Formats: sequence, C-alpha cells, structure tokens
Amino acid sequence: MATPAPATAGELLRVEPLELCFPFELKKQISCSMQLSNHTDDYIAFKVKTTSPKKYSVRPNTGVILPRSTCDVVVTMQAQREAPPDMQCKDKFLVQSVVAPAGITVKDVTGDMFTKESGNKMEEVKLRVTYVAPPQPPSPVPEESEEGSPSRASESENGDGPAGGFTRALRERIEPQDKSTEAGALISKLTEEKNSAIQQNHRLRQELDLMRQEISKRRGGGFSFIIVIIVALIGVILGYLMKS
Repeated sequence: MATPAPATAGELLRVEPLELCFPFELKKQISCSMQLSNHTDDYIAFKVKTTSPKKYSVRPNTGVILPRSTCDVVVTMQAQREAPPDMQCKDKFLVQSVVAPAGITVKDVTGDMFTKESGNKMEEVKLRVTYVAPPQPPSPVPEESEEGSPSRASESENGDGPAGGFTRALRERIEPQDKSTEAGALISKLTEEKNSAIQQNHRLRQELDLMRQEISKRRGGGFSFIIVIIVALIGVILGYLMKS
C-alpha cells in the first residue's frame, strides 16, 4: 500500500496529501480526496486546476474556506479503457489560494481573483498523480471460539490434522462398504434373472415334450386305423376269391 505524501503548509492553505493516489482499474471510475485547511484568521478562496480536465472531475473545484476551517475536495478519474505504459501518470493538479474579503461566498469567487494582475496575495501548490494496484480483499481467517476452532474443524473435514486421520480412515472403510453393497445388489438381481430364465426354459421343455407326445399319439392312432382298413380289405378280397 502506498504511503500518503506529506502535506504542505503554506501561509494560506495546508494541502494534504501532495500526491493523489488512484487504485487503478480499467473501465471503472475511481475517486480520491484531498483536504484543504485554513489556519489563518482570513477568508481563503481557492481554485483547483488540472492538466487533464476531461479526464478528471473535481468537486468542488472552487470555493471559500472560513477562518480556522477545512474543506474536502473529491477528485474523480473517469473510467479508462486502457492502462498507461508502466502504470506511470504524468497528470498534475494545481491548488491556487488567495485571501478573500470577509463574508465572501462561493458565488463571488471569479477567475480574475487568481491572476497576478489582481494584485491579490496568491499561493500555488502542485500535486502529482500516481496509480497504485487496487487493494486485494483479505483472505478469511477463521477465529477460534469457545465452542472450538473452526480451522481445526476444517482440517478434520479435509483430512488434515490429528482428527483428520481418523476421518480419512473411516471414509476409506465406508466407501468400500458402499461399493460392496452395490455389487451385492447387482449380483442378487442377476441371480434372480438367471433363475427366472432357467424356470422359463424348463417350462418350455415341458411344453415341448407334451407337444411331442400328442403328435406321437396322433401318429400312432392313425397307423392302427390304417392297418384295420387294410386287414378288412384283405378279408373282403379273400372272401370274394373263395366264393368265386
């Protein structure tokens, strides 16, 4: 993290810091602030200028600071589409201040007050701009409580630490049991399907044997009837021959 630049203490205004540090991020507006302190007994009018007016927005860019008072100025950098080479910035700011009449308001502040021709006592403070890396979010660190240490609990769950060995061993025992249970269920299912197929095959064989017996009976009955017919014809023929 960059160390804020020291303030400058002029006769009219104290400006802090002297270096505007922007945590640079692409395509994002970024703001930083500076504080103007009036340690005199006079009204001080001020004006803030920059070398890149289209790039920065200053609020307020002009104003009046009452005696023994301060004013915060917010500088906003517009969203940038690309980073500068080596993250170096050449932009500058200038804070001008003059002693103003008592009771003056912001509406009464004009640009002519900050010229040499005006004859007013004027001070100028230059500020530079630097880009810094955006702050990284802190990594969550579990805190120990009376009920126990979350970090130790996480170690046990992940298999690290003394209790992790027991958890890992228990998990190694449970996983093979689950696998053996699934294998046993699959074997039982295959055995049932095998027994069913055997019973169906046996039933088909019985039905086939019955069909064969019926066919044999039909064939046997037909053969006996034919023999009877032949014998009868032979008897008729013999009887006819004997008569003749």
